[in-house]
Amino acid sequence: MIRRLAAPALLLAAACAGEETTAPTFHAQENPSHLSDWGMAHIEGRALKLSEGVEPYDLATPLFSDYALKLRTVWTPEGESARYRENEAFDFPVGTVMTKTFYYPMEGGEWTGAVRQVDETAKAAPLVGGALPLEGVRLVETRLLVRRDAGWDALPYIWNEDQTDAVLQRAGALTPMTLVRADGREEPFHYAVPNANQCAGCHAVNATTRAIQPIGPKARHLNKASTFAPGANQLERWRETGLIADGPPAQAAPRNAVWTDAEAALDARARAYLDINCSHCHNPVGPADTSGLNLEPDAAGPALGACKPPIAAGRGSGGRLYSVAPGDPDASITVFRMETTDPGAMMPELGRAVSHEEGVALISDWIAAMDGECA
Repeated sequence: MIRRLAAPALLLAAACAGEETTAPTFHAQENPSHLSDWGMAHIEGRALKLSEGVEPYDLATPLFSDYALKLRTVWTPEGESARYRENEAFDFPVGTVMTKTFYYPMEGGEWTGAVRQVDETAKAAPLVGGALPLEGVRLVETRLLVRRDAGWDALPYIWNEDQTDAVLQRAGALTPMTLVRADGREEPFHYAVPNANQCAGCHAVNATTRAIQPIGPKARHLNKASTFAPGANQLERWRETGLIADGPPAQAAPRNAVWTDAEAALDARARAYLDINCSHCHNPVGPADTSGLNLEPDAAGPALGACKPPIAAGRGSGGRLYSVAPGDPDASITVFRMETTDPGAMMPELGRAVSHEEGVALISDWIAAMDGECA
């Protein structure tokens, strides 16, 4: 196992470049007003530079968030590792700080509120020399999950106009933007930075305990070729760097499909998409447990929605009779709720304001390929 080096706890002046770097700092109780106070990353020239010991990662199939790109990182205190859990998020030690920075390519290269949709099948590694280049890029927000003695805390930070730092905004925010889709269509929308309660709402995957926990860092989402360490498996790298201390080899661990992988089976791609976008609520103990839908990867039968009438969808049914009508996506509530942008009907309820057309197409193809019909 490679022992990760701890960075110094004080600000260091970079003698040659004349710029300041920071060391990762865990705040056990206070919530600093500025993202830079955590020391996970800093602006260096025209780039967002990760601090030493901060590990970037990504997911085989990521959650859709209005076509925003995301830089995910994790840091644990020196000598501390997460415990492997096969189907749940890993059990991270106190002191862990996870970040997710949301950003967009700017249409025209300057910030006018217009953001450009990126081809989701052609996302390259976003880091150059451990930094995210910011030329032509607009940083919007960085969300933190911090593991403290009492559990996880969720903190939203919004990037300032100068793009030099992000400021804690527990009340969230709405930012008017215009999405320029790949085919040139322009679609106005309001990008929503969630408030602290909404952050907690999504991350409280158990409706009884209401305890916050990470969603993405599970074996099945991380078990993939590393984007940031070419030639390595990401799950194996976490073990080698000491981020996790146990667990089976990658070939024996769960693995989700990449939803954009045209070579993968349609069912595997669709199930991976539903898992990351829906199953944190739609699981047997989740906030949407009363819906009767279970969209975790091991669910089968009626729990997936085939010929299942809605329980309490209201206008969210779109006048359709079944969650999934095999062979008929246009008659399926699931497709309607993914397509609509009506706040009272759309799914997921939080985290998007525009329709993920490519995701809708995938789930429509999956339903169209199903055999059977509803009586």
